[in-house]
Amino acid sequence: MSELFKFADDIGPEKVVGIYISKLDLRGVVVVDNTAIGPAIGGCRMAVDVTVEECARLARAMTMKNAAAGLPHGGAKSVIMADPAMPIERKELIMRAFANAIRDIRDYIPGPDMGLDERAMAWVHEEIGRAAGLPTVLGGIPLDEIGATGFGLAIAAEVAQEFCDVKLSGARIAVQGFGAVGKHAARFLTARGAVLVAAADSKGAIANLDGLDIEALSAFTKGGAKVADFPKGRRIERDAIIGVDCDMLIPAARPDVITIANVDSVRARLILQGANIPASLEAERRLHQRGVLSIPDFIVNAGGVICASVEYHGGTQSQAFENIEEKIRTNTRAVLEAMRRRKVTPREAAIDLARERVVKAMSYRRF
Repeated sequence: MSELFKFADDIGPEKVVGIYISKLDLRGVVVVDNTAIGPAIGGCRMAVDVTVEECARLARAMTMKNAAAGLPHGGAKSVIMADPAMPIERKELIMRAFANAIRDIRDYIPGPDMGLDERAMAWVHEEIGRAAGLPTVLGGIPLDEIGATGFGLAIAAEVAQEFCDVKLSGARIAVQGFGAVGKHAARFLTARGAVLVAAADSKGAIANLDGLDIEALSAFTKGGAKVADFPKGRRIERDAIIGVDCDMLIPAARPDVITIANVDSVRARLILQGANIPASLEAERRLHQRGVLSIPDFIVNAGGVICASVEYHGGTQSQAFENIEEKIRTNTRAVLEAMRRRKVTPREAAIDLARERVVKAMSYRRF
């Protein structure tokens, strides 16, 4: 039983639910971290190597993200331990079964995350009547298609210019995770004058210090081609992208890709955390000591959940973009000003901002 309380503190988690359906070999976990501000919203992730610990850390990140963004939602996360590349018929069966397993966890609203998309959320919604990130025909806002999270990263980069020596015009950017987040972040940033010099997916990476054509690379990978096979660049090792010579690094893949073991290879001067928990705390402290500005995940990558919240409450795509810009611009500035004023790391400033809102909301609750 002690393992269930390994991640507990004064904020949460409120509940940790294990799911196992033997006939389908379905194994999953739901962590509802905190619902003081409102029903928890957070993605459902499918991966073969996802863990309970990862789920709990991601759920806390959602609590912080939703509170920092001023959304009327708490934080949660769910994970399904399976291969997202399974046949679509089995994936539908798994997701419908998972939806029914979480039917009575009514304070959790699932959304799409790594390995799952709007179609998966449509299956969940049909079964239990609640999900975010739905297909457009069901009233959803296609957050991955419009690049909601990537747009938020670009807004954060605009603010960050005032707090570091990286300017968007001419900035060389490297993107780890050239998918729904990283690809759109690169698109929005290059539209603001930046130059994409390196990109990576789960299979490999490519670099071209003269610049990669973002539209050509996006079109090339759309049908499933590997980034490393793009002909107009030089192949590099997948994980070598962390140390690519660039001004701005966007880790938009898995957790813990920047660690104390590789942090000193980072050559970027600005890091926008597109993925959730992409850097260890020790690595973030080391980056801060080196003068590298690394803006925390739950501040800069909140565009997706802001969009999901707007959708869930009946808003429009244009309202989603307006909300993303307003909230991320305001919160990034607040965090970086607190960092500078209090002489703390960006994450310390960000956690204090979000935690204050959560604790205040909890004070109004009976339990």
